[in-house]
Amino acid sequence: MPIRLLATEVASQIAAGEVIERPASVVKELIENSLDANARAITVTVAEAGRKLIEIADDGTGIAAPELELALARHATSKLVQAEELFSIVTLGFRGEALASIGSVSRLTMTSRTADALSGARLKIEGGISGKVETVGAPSGTVVRVEDLFYNVPARLKFLKSDVTERRAIDGLLTRYALAYPNVRFKLTEDVTVTLQTSGDGDRRAILAALYGVDVAKQMLEVNMEDEGLKLTGYISPTALTRSNRKEITFFVNGRWVSDTPLTAALTQAYHTLLMVGRYPMAALFLEIAPSEVDVNVHPAKAEVRFKNQERVFGFVQRSTRRALLAYAPVPQAAPTLWGGASRPTESREPGLDWTMASESQASKVEGQSASSETASSSSDFRPFDGAQDKPSTFDLPLLRLIGQIGQTYLIAEGPDGLYLVDQHAAHERVLFEKLMAQRGRKQIPSQSLLVPAVVQLPPQSAQLLITQLPILNQFGFDVEEFGGNSFQVRAIPALFAGADPASALRALVEDFEEDEAPLQNEIEKKIAGRVCKRLAVKGGQTLSPEEQRALLNDLEACESPRTCPHGRPTMIHLSVDVLERQFGRRGAR
Repeated sequence: MPIRLLATEVASQIAAGEVIERPASVVKELIENSLDANARAITVTVAEAGRKLIEIADDGTGIAAPELELALARHATSKLVQAEELFSIVTLGFRGEALASIGSVSRLTMTSRTADALSGARLKIEGGISGKVETVGAPSGTVVRVEDLFYNVPARLKFLKSDVTERRAIDGLLTRYALAYPNVRFKLTEDVTVTLQTSGDGDRRAILAALYGVDVAKQMLEVNMEDEGLKLTGYISPTALTRSNRKEITFFVNGRWVSDTPLTAALTQAYHTLLMVGRYPMAALFLEIAPSEVDVNVHPAKAEVRFKNQERVFGFVQRSTRRALLAYAPVPQAAPTLWGGASRPTESREPGLDWTMASESQASKVEGQSASSETASSSSDFRPFDGAQDKPSTFDLPLLRLIGQIGQTYLIAEGPDGLYLVDQHAAHERVLFEKLMAQRGRKQIPSQSLLVPAVVQLPPQSAQLLITQLPILNQFGFDVEEFGGNSFQVRAIPALFAGADPASALRALVEDFEEDEAPLQNEIEKKIAGRVCKRLAVKGGQTLSPEEQRALLNDLEACESPRTCPHGRPTMIHLSVDVLERQFGRRGAR
């Protein structure tokens, strides 16, 4: 095939693919334009997850009528003149590609008026083909209306994800920018429902409260550090407030949202030894650095940056967050009763497991220690049971005799063929999961009404996900309904979880959700049941009475798949009599 120049419209669509990946990309580019125009109020309206409509209206400086057509041309910008300025960028946009890229894959209408103009101007572009500028009445500022995104690129449209996923991406984006620009009023409306609205009064903690609820906002720790041209501000979570992934870690560099692995690593290093394995903090951090010290022109969507002295920035972020963390939340000390002599309740208690949860800080420390134990146990002498062995017809548990609890995390039991170390959290997960699924199979999950309904506040993206899962949740004995403003009211929970924290159960449903998940109906039910049971099972670091320990072992013995938790982690480690004899030299050296 001979070499030829691409048609202009083809080249435009290829270029657009690098900048506009999904509806959230359009929202990001247009919001950044509004912020560069010094807007104090930004209103975002979305229909059908952005496929049908995305409209961004702001009260910024506007664009003069003679420049409107040029503003929509490729590589036209007011923010950059010479190549040298690329290394001192102070605006969010600078390439002059966003509007042209959006216009080439949609039907775009831009209306704008400057403060000193008597009238506004309007220009329409359809698939990259521009119309004529019209004179219209309009308020000061700019309105960009994007309709039928990717209508002329059906392959790109086909690869968009579900409406829930695309809406969550937009929600997450607005959430981050609302935190980064607390002096700007943001309003997000999705299909006539207002999902986010901020006051623009400059109070970041108030925005945190609107997103995550007052309780979470009160717990967040403030970071405010400066050091020779570097400044870090924002909020991080205490060790008692964690997530199962890094999705709630947000960094802005000079007002630009970035996805930077070294910055995230610096933050997680600050929590080293303070969090259990697999848990991550929440954070909204804003780094200010001299523009000449950071290169923002390394990614088509401007999502990555490169620092001139990365080690210095890494160390500064790590020290700043660690100092704030320890100032507000000192490193927890091991309780004197950790290794024996633990006090027992004086009142009599019925057999069964108490739902009183150990504090997260204590659980984090003990479970963090348990992670190293699990690693050590992977040798041939210490045999954790994996999923391949989890076949109830062949691998039923023998009857076990309880010996006691160690480290407030593990139960020790004797069987006919050796010693068993049982992880109380993983074991209780398995017990709860099988009981819940058995009740679900009989379609008889008894509920217990709460005396006072619990109200749970979630971020917009999490609220969107939970709404889709409410029907399944209600089938499991929960009574949950929308309460307005991304809040939900829990009126009842399964009787199996009586006494548990309903808010924890609700948050567990959305915390681990992956963007690409699209399981079958029965897989959704199992995933939901597994998440709830994981959150509500007894924790490592919780002292159990002898009656509770025996009850847990008895329940575990009755399980169909007792050797792993619902997520595949082993519930126990077996040390056979043969292994013990060899360890003690009763059968010669190994």
